[in-house]
Formats: sequence, C-alpha cells, structure tokens
Amino acid sequence: MGASMRDVAAAASVSVGTVSNVLNSPDKVAPATVARVLAAIEKLGFVRNDAARQLRAGRSRCVGLVVLDVGNPFFTDIARAAEKRAGDHDLTVLLGTSDDDVSREQAYIDTFDEQRVFGLLVTPIGDDLSRLHALRRRGTPVILVDRDGTGTPFDSVAVDDIAGGRLAVSHLCEIGRRRIAYVGGPSTLRQVADRRRGAEGAVAEVPGATLEVIDTAAPSVLAGREAGAALLRRDRADRPDAVFCANDLLALGVLQAFTTGGASVRVPEEIALIGYDDIAFTDSAVVPLSSIRQPTARIGSTAIDLLIAANTAPAKHVPSNPVFQPELVARASTLGDIWDTMSHHGDPQRGIPQGRNL
Repeated sequence: MGASMRDVAAAASVSVGTVSNVLNSPDKVAPATVARVLAAIEKLGFVRNDAARQLRAGRSRCVGLVVLDVGNPFFTDIARAAEKRAGDHDLTVLLGTSDDDVSREQAYIDTFDEQRVFGLLVTPIGDDLSRLHALRRRGTPVILVDRDGTGTPFDSVAVDDIAGGRLAVSHLCEIGRRRIAYVGGPSTLRQVADRRRGAEGAVAEVPGATLEVIDTAAPSVLAGREAGAALLRRDRADRPDAVFCANDLLALGVLQAFTTGGASVRVPEEIALIGYDDIAFTDSAVVPLSSIRQPTARIGSTAIDLLIAANTAPAKHVPSNPVFQPELVARASTLGDIWDTMSHHGDPQRGIPQGRNL
C-alpha cells in the first residue's frame, strides 16, 4: 500500500494540514517547510489521490469535449486550442468523438457526467438538447461549440455559417459560375443546413443562378469522392460549373474524383470548387483549394473562457453567445490563372503559396 498524507506529515514532522497546503497552496507555507515536506514526499514515493480530492471538491479538474469527428482537422484544431487554454487554468481536456452518432454522443455525455467533470464542451448533432439540459440542472456548465446557443440557457461559441455559405456561393457567382451544386450531408447537422441556407440566399440574388443540392451520408473524403464520381458520370452539358462543399474533407474528395482516373475534369476551368473550414491540407492539394476559413483557435480558447466564467459565479452567470464571422480564402480551385499570378506572395518558409483573403 502506498504512503499516505499522514505518513508524509510524520516523516516531515508537520501536520496533515501543512502537507495539504504544500500540495495545494505552497505560497502559504514557509520555504524551509515546503522543502522538508517535498523531501519526505520523494523519499516515501507519495502520490496524492486526486480522485478522492475531486470527490471532496464535488468537481474534477477535467473538461469533457465531445466533437463530431476527431478525424476532421477542423475539430482537432479546436481541441488543441481548448487544451492549451485549459492548461493555463490547471485543467485537463478529455476528448470524445461522436462520429455523427446520437447514441455515442449521449454515452459520452453520461460518462462525463459520472466523472463529475469541471464542465462539458460539446458540438451537438441534432436539436434534442434534453441530456444537456439535465446535465446543466445538476450543476455542470455546458458550452455549445460550433453551435449558436442564442435563445437557450447555454453558453456557446460559433461561426455564422449562413454568412459563410453566402460568401462561398457569392464568390462562385462573381467569377461567372451559375450552375452551382452544393455537396453536403447529413442535412440533420445544423452546420450543413445553415451553409445551405446561405448558399440559397446568394443564388437568389443572382439572375440565372441555380443551386442543386447533393446530399451525402457523411461529411467525409470518401463521401466527397462518391459525389464527385457521380457528377463525372453525367454528360458534360448536365454537370454544374461550380461545386460548393459543406466542408473541406468533402471538397478534397470531390477534387480527387475530378483529377484522377480517365474521365478527369479541369479545375477550375470546367468546374470551380470551394470547401469550408480551411483546414491545413487545403493549400497543398493538387489544386490548392479555395475555402471558407473559420477561426478555430479562437473557438477553442473562447469555449474554455466561457466555461471558466460559468464556474466562477454560477448563480449570477448570464450565458454568452459570441458568433465569429468567417472569411473567404480564394485559391487556384476557383481563381485558376489569377491565383497563379499571386503565388509569389506566398509564405517562403513553407514554400506554399497562401490564398487571398477576400
């Protein structure tokens, strides 16, 4: 059996309370006493029982984070930023991925509830937030991530996806495209639906422009390849002249279908292509991909800031719902030769031309 705090106290000739202060508030203890206690801890091999300490406190120092797909660099970047900001507050982030599966999402919520986490950051799949309401009623702060919680009792941090969808399709229309396809799914995802609404709004403002909606089973590279292959099977006259994808993974899959195999398509000469998120791989694709950039670092760090605020004075806390604006980053998949003339403005350290923020 390992050494206890009482053993450490006896070895250092101090009280158990002093050992506790050394572990939790060393500034309250004389330096010589701190040194004596630390020497006793090292000699006895004492490891404090954080589980017991957290049980007494009522909450752990862990933050639960549930995202839709940890394989999507967009969510990985958010998690990295959240983890960095959490570390500034002596918090640890525990990451779970729902894989767009409601039952997995619910299982993670229940698990984090049982572990008495400091708070929960979650990108919910659908509109049923009943489990999150129950968690909040039990005293655990809940922050919605990549979802606007305005009108709910939850704090949230989000990006205006309607504006993002409008940006993407307005850009396609500005470069002369009129037959536009929106590739995205499943439609139950709020982000997919909002980006479609923005795209529809942009099309409605341009005479002669149309929007064809192509649903996919998942927002993945594989689903994008399948959608791109289906477009290639059409007669050329029946194909769109531009494709807007609900995220960059779909767009990269479409680009793979368009640029490999016998029936390839010239991008953007025949079909312009734009994605969403501006993940790390977009500017190094075989045709550098235009995209709608989201401020992932701000999303992740702001989510932790909201959580800290919610825990500081729970009874007086008023939910906050910041919504960031996306920006267009135009590259070769929509600008073609125009982008090539801009490439000398790229980042010489990376050797990869940067897109133009519009």
